[in-house]
Amino acid sequence: MSFFSRRVCVIGSGLIGGSLALALKQVGAVADVMGCGRNSATLQRALELGIVDHYSTDIAEAVQGADMVVLSVPMLAMRDVLAQIEPVMQPGMIVTDVGSAKQSVIDDARAVLGDKLGQFVPAHPIAGTEKSGPDAAFAELFAQRRVIVTPLAENSEADVARVVAMWECVGAMVECMSAEHHDHVLAATSHLPHLLAFTLVDSLARMDESREVFRYAAGGFRDFTRIAASDPTMWRDIALANSFEISLILQQYQQELEDLQRDLQTRNAQALFARFSRAQTAREGIKL
Repeated sequence: MSFFSRRVCVIGSGLIGGSLALALKQVGAVADVMGCGRNSATLQRALELGIVDHYSTDIAEAVQGADMVVLSVPMLAMRDVLAQIEPVMQPGMIVTDVGSAKQSVIDDARAVLGDKLGQFVPAHPIAGTEKSGPDAAFAELFAQRRVIVTPLAENSEADVARVVAMWECVGAMVECMSAEHHDHVLAATSHLPHLLAFTLVDSLARMDESREVFRYAAGGFRDFTRIAASDPTMWRDIALANSFEISLILQQYQQELEDLQRDLQTRNAQALFARFSRAQTAREGIKL
């Protein structure tokens, strides 16, 4: 199924929303992009960069005439944004999102969209950088990256297919799964690593000798902690939105850390080597 939109409204024109707008423009899949957000200076910058063609800070005004509305806002802002869209949702308008946790967004949509729920198709592009804002956006962000769509029973096949087609036309590889499974998998592969990186940097920064610690930080520290430069507001919201699944995987990880500490204290070389070898083999088999 090919994709073309008369007007896409992107609510949140930062890295993800901005990159999607640029990518759709690059492949000629959209005639007009309307930007929306709370910060007029950010929207003006998105206009200067060619991300959006027009903008408004009024959500009801911004979505007028759009056949596709993309929510790229912090997780805890989703319900309020959806509630403002609902009164002006027209037949044929599809609303989708890019949230990193899906069940909480679905719960928000169920709470405020009423009989228009079927027009909301949840999705999540597994792509990004530690940068944020419109200046971080680039059209190639989604090329050969996975996007997960978590359809609702209320969605029509045509609307789901249209969201899938939008992502495929910008080079993404799209898969569908349940919201529950999505949140479980992403808690392990994305949310936990980000929380660990934030926590490690925060812990080291509060050490008395923090300046010396960071002075001698090398490639391993840089690679592991790069994502700790990500937007704190966004990751606070993700942590809260998927707290149940993250807590489960964190409990498992805590047990692994306790086992590691025991092996260090007892100088169990065999156990340490086995752990590192399993990890090496597993990592070499992963294609990212």
